[in-house]
Amino acid sequence: MTGMPLEAASPTAGRTAPILERLRAALGRLSPAERRVADAILRDPLGVIHQSVSQLAQSADASAATVVRLCTGLGLRGYQELKITLASQSIPAPARMHSDIAKDDDAHAIVRKILGGTSTALLRTAEALDSDVLAAIARRVMDADRVLLGAVGTSAPLAQDIAYRLTTLGIPATYVADVHIQHVTARMLGPRDLLFAISHTGSTFETLAVARAAKDSGAATVALTSFASSPLTELVDLSLVAGSAETSYRVEAMASRIVHLAVLDALYVAIALQHPRSAAGLAMTEDVLIEHRI
Repeated sequence: MTGMPLEAASPTAGRTAPILERLRAALGRLSPAERRVADAILRDPLGVIHQSVSQLAQSADASAATVVRLCTGLGLRGYQELKITLASQSIPAPARMHSDIAKDDDAHAIVRKILGGTSTALLRTAEALDSDVLAAIARRVMDADRVLLGAVGTSAPLAQDIAYRLTTLGIPATYVADVHIQHVTARMLGPRDLLFAISHTGSTFETLAVARAAKDSGAATVALTSFASSPLTELVDLSLVAGSAETSYRVEAMASRIVHLAVLDALYVAIALQHPRSAAGLAMTEDVLIEHRI
């Protein structure tokens, strides 16, 4: 291969050409591993939309780094942009918002379908969630000297919420929005501390960096994510996998966030029932909150 970007391989493979056309035009310039990834994408482009980077890499007998390298060679910023581009060029806009939504649906139909889909996602999670892993993570949280939450983007509000709720139980839990501070704080953790990462895709650079820093510091690491196979699940000690049937290319992945919030609520209750300081912590919290209410 040469150092020339793959997107420049032919006049028809420019930045505005359909992504599959650009990929086909680049086939002759790919390494064997990149060719296997490209073949997997071309074989089932819609299936790729629902896969994590690790899942695609595994199906192509390649590494996640090879998948990312192929994407950047095509002029994309990474694997997530590949999925979004495949979706935008292959699926009508209404279906990209929600698989059951039709263009002529009124507000009533939209509410019914969105809430019905979310309800289904919650019920499926209740049936499939590994309760043993949840119990193990609850023990890790209770045993830790301090808990640092790691998350960015739409996972950030969930991290902030559970950090606050753990604090009400007397557990020293912290979430800071600035990713640089998250990263530095993770590196300062010790063997008796815990890093709790939350990420829908399990492939977010900043959250992975925080998890690696915590791992390097000797801290325990756990995660809540939507994909059983991802860079994050491969990195941490324990993973709670809870997603939804929604298509993974939706930018906000809102149903998965609601599922994750419910799982965190279950984790919180499990801890509250067992932690020796929870009753005193909740009593103090209620006493403080009285001052903020009429």
